[in-house]
Amino acid sequence: MKMRKTGVLLAIPVLVLAGCRNSGEAEGSGEISAPGVSSDPCPNAVNEDNGCIYLGQISDLTQGPFAPLGVPITDSIKAFWQQVNEDGGIGGYDIDVETYIRDNLYNPETHSQVYNEIEPDVLAIAQTLGSPTTAAILENLESDEVLAVPASWTSGWEFEDNIMESGAPYCMEAMNAVDWAVEESDAKSVMSIGFEGDYGGDSAGGVEAAAEANGMDVENLETVPGETEQEGAISAILKSKPDLVVLAVSPTETAVIVGETAARGYQGQFIGIGPTWNPALLDTPASKALEQLYVHSGPWENFSGDTPGHQAMRDALGDVTPSDGYTAGWVWSYPLKAALETWLEGDFSKDRAGLIEAAASLETVDYEGMLPEEAGNFSGEPNETVFRETVLEEVDPDAPTGMTQIEDFTAGPNASDYEFTESCYGG
Repeated sequence: MKMRKTGVLLAIPVLVLAGCRNSGEAEGSGEISAPGVSSDPCPNAVNEDNGCIYLGQISDLTQGPFAPLGVPITDSIKAFWQQVNEDGGIGGYDIDVETYIRDNLYNPETHSQVYNEIEPDVLAIAQTLGSPTTAAILENLESDEVLAVPASWTSGWEFEDNIMESGAPYCMEAMNAVDWAVEESDAKSVMSIGFEGDYGGDSAGGVEAAAEANGMDVENLETVPGETEQEGAISAILKSKPDLVVLAVSPTETAVIVGETAARGYQGQFIGIGPTWNPALLDTPASKALEQLYVHSGPWENFSGDTPGHQAMRDALGDVTPSDGYTAGWVWSYPLKAALETWLEGDFSKDRAGLIEAAASLETVDYEGMLPEEAGNFSGEPNETVFRETVLEEVDPDAPTGMTQIEDFTAGPNASDYEFTESCYGG
């Protein structure tokens, strides 16, 4: 088994943590010696005879720029594990992802604070939303030996043993977006506009790599969340008039930038990376401009996708307003489920370090069709295991999430050939 970071996980001995607050025992798997595992049933247990594994969630739930996505992400993760529990749980345990939910306000300091609050009581983190916010706890995750699922797609996660990412990273997504625009409309110039930090920076790194390979003029502009007027970005677009603008912002900034530049005469192509879209944008003054100029890039099919996993998600959620926050939360949960099953059933030390080792042994994950199984390869070097394919959608007001897919899973020539030996941002 090859680890993706230089480390000592393979040499970590079995630890018995005396005085552990929650500890239990899995059938046939030996003694559990990890926080967040109890032989007592979960609160509101589905299976009263099962023990309980507690997982934390840290998301943007109220006032941050991604709250419209963070809330459905969190609810979908709850629905996913509720379904797991209704199917009998895992290895004699139900999974609780509700007791330790915290709001990060999309603020790194708040994220770190609430992580420290819940860390002693959870086995792993089922959601850590945001790139800069998750980066703020990386050292803690390592020192605490906590496995975490990021609600983001920064390429740096591919190099972290404590992180279980799903889907192509932002930089691969941006490369695919640029290659598509070159082939579709012979784009000659591109501007990337994104938040400062790992999200916008990772996307910008992909844009720059693809632009250079395609011989395109390229510009990069950083903007900040919550700046409602976005005059700097708007002015830059109107001055340079690039053929393509790649956005790595939140839905709020997407509406402002696309709507206002179109109102002032810009008619180029916008492609928004991952979390730039929310169907509520169809109710804004920018809706017509978005229909005409905006294409959305995503890591997988949207809420309406025709796979067993999509159907299971919709069945579990019931009557909800469609959102790809739900889709993301559901997809992100599969690798952690696979890691827990492997950890409880396999010959791994039954502590947090053993769970990380179990995760790193996975060569495939069954995403029930929402991603190819090979997208869940955590066992090799990043250049070999990184998933490089993304999808494209166009605005469709009649579709449940306001989007209809126009390109299935595809990796363009630049993402396909990219030598991925370090993060696209700050590497």
